[in-house]
Amino acid sequence: MNDALLRIDDYSLSYTTAHGSLPVLDGVTLSVAPGEVVGVVGESGSGKTSLAWAIMRYLAGNAIEHGGSIQLQGEELTTLKAARLRALRGGRLGMVFQDPSAALNPTLTLGSQMLEMLTRHRGVSRGEARRIAIETLGDVDLKNPESMLARYPHELSGGEKQRALIAGAFACRPACLIFDEPTTALDVINAAQVLELFGRLREETGVAALYISHDLALVSRIADHVCVLEKGRIVERAPGRKIFAAPDHPYTQSLVAAVPNPRRRLVAESEIAAHANARERPPLLTLRGISVDYGQRTTLARWLKRPDPRFRALNPFDLEIAHGEIVGVVGESGSGKSTLAKALTGLVNHRGEILLDGEAVSSTPRGRADYRRRVQLVFQHPDGSLNPRQRIGELIGRSYRLYGLPEGETLSQAVARSLEEVRLDPTLASRYPHELSGGQKQRVAIARAFAARPDVVICDEITAALDVSVQATVIALLLDLRRRHGTAYLFITHDINLIQQIAHRVAVMYRGDRVELSSAEELADGPKHAYTRALLAATPTIASSARVIDDEFSAPTMDQE
Repeated sequence: MNDALLRIDDYSLSYTTAHGSLPVLDGVTLSVAPGEVVGVVGESGSGKTSLAWAIMRYLAGNAIEHGGSIQLQGEELTTLKAARLRALRGGRLGMVFQDPSAALNPTLTLGSQMLEMLTRHRGVSRGEARRIAIETLGDVDLKNPESMLARYPHELSGGEKQRALIAGAFACRPACLIFDEPTTALDVINAAQVLELFGRLREETGVAALYISHDLALVSRIADHVCVLEKGRIVERAPGRKIFAAPDHPYTQSLVAAVPNPRRRLVAESEIAAHANARERPPLLTLRGISVDYGQRTTLARWLKRPDPRFRALNPFDLEIAHGEIVGVVGESGSGKSTLAKALTGLVNHRGEILLDGEAVSSTPRGRADYRRRVQLVFQHPDGSLNPRQRIGELIGRSYRLYGLPEGETLSQAVARSLEEVRLDPTLASRYPHELSGGQKQRVAIARAFAARPDVVICDEITAALDVSVQATVIALLLDLRRRHGTAYLFITHDINLIQQIAHRVAVMYRGDRVELSSAEELADGPKHAYTRALLAATPTIASSARVIDDEFSAPTMDQE
């Protein structure tokens, strides 16, 4: 503590709400030494992000501090004047946020935002700031950094935006950086590359870092020491490797137990045998040559001989799904996973043929209505798929109004039963989505899908934003619903560890192509394709000390496979 660059002593914080005081941090004490990375892990609601905001002095208006100290290089932050705080933030004390799309101003180019930071915090001229910006963007492996300065945030991929944020933070030469879930929104390849980048920059600059995440496997890779936060209190702290290999506190043990482990199958042997029998029957869902193009070339564009703006997001894709089968689809961002889900649910136009129970899906309204009932989609972000103006009961009840009530049940009874099936209190039917936690909202989305009594449910990254314990609960719920209803799943994810736990077969996608289709057992024994090996190498596990990126994989050589 005496040599700490960032030092927090007995700090407590609460929020004033309509229902009284809500404690969020209770006597937190930790320190970060120069060049050290300290990880902070815990479930959603444990106080991780509130701790970050307290350090950055970005507290909400209803926040009340109950004592304690936060010091950066011996300077007390809790009593600093506003002018001094503005000079400090972004300079000696930086932060890389979870969502780069929200952190970057969509109305300004990347260059104008970086130049503003550099001229303000390093006191250089705009010409010098431009030179530093180009050099720093090159340091984070962004191609054509000079042209990158002229681009707006929406013209960058998620990984590019996160790299740009990291470049801006390091360019200001901070003494300490706070990372708040910086890889949550990224696929495993991009996340691994961002972590590799952070490790390299840390060695070059000696910056200290507080790394906040719910991804225990990831934190075990990069943190020198880890603090486990439960309901605002630090319940365990130890070196990064030790704390996850041999956790002492029951809460830490429960977090470690919830981390996806590809060697721990969640599908019982009896279910695997039943699946083998189901594979001998005619398939439930058959995809033949499904392909999707985005963009449109107009007659005028052809006449003017302009470049064709169309691009192929999904190359001809074939797949069969058996009754009750769980098929996983994995791949990085841009591989075509979500495009496949949209094609199957009619959200984008596609070529090819879809057969349900051996019959081609009809183009007539009645035929499409029956297909829409039998094939349901659960989206990644429940906030975007649940109408915020409707109560939970209305959201679930709409499926019953569209597709009919079970015999002998009223609408309110059916909604209550649906909520109980996803392990929610039926009284939540009167609540609005914003009154529920992220895990509760995702369960409501699942309940709405199952209210249609589907044969196939497409799960599109539905656990990506959830912490490990909530993710484990949602997965257990899905497996329980499958056992009760015999539902098949097409489970889209970038977490290859998770999909190996629950899937019968796994399809691996790369740039719109299906490059591998294997059983989970075959995948565990050894993937055939180089890209699959790269995904496995890039996916962190608590026990893993593997390199971040598989040396044998690089994008330019993929076509040689």
